[in-house]
Amino acid sequence: MGWRPTLRGLGSYCVIGRIEVYAVIKAGGHQYKASVGDELIVERLPYEVGGQVELGDVYLLADEDEIAVGRPTIEGAAVRATVLEELRGPKIHIFKYRPKQRYRRRMGHRQTYMRLRIDEIVKGA
Repeated sequence: MGWRPTLRGLGSYCVIGRIEVYAVIKAGGHQYKASVGDELIVERLPYEVGGQVELGDVYLLADEDEIAVGRPTIEGAAVRATVLEELRGPKIHIFKYRPKQRYRRRMGHRQTYMRLRIDEIVKGA
């Protein structure tokens, strides 16, 4: 992959940049744009740290001048990633209160996330 001018954006706004291969994937109920070498923080997946993950829900695949859009997903396409670490997000405090009722409830929650490094984007057949 080399440097070639590309037009991206809206209207007369022009960006000259590198043409990249990327995919829009679904992991943990959210959609992410993934390129090779990117690190993503996604909701916890049932894999070990250091293990290989294959994400098969690929909605869009862009490769230079070619764009493939799935209905709803692209058959045979997958994104392979490595689990780098498992981490926890910030604590969220939930406080329920009803005035004049002597009702107060305080709870907290910390979501568990995983950091993934995208290793390979496999195109569909």
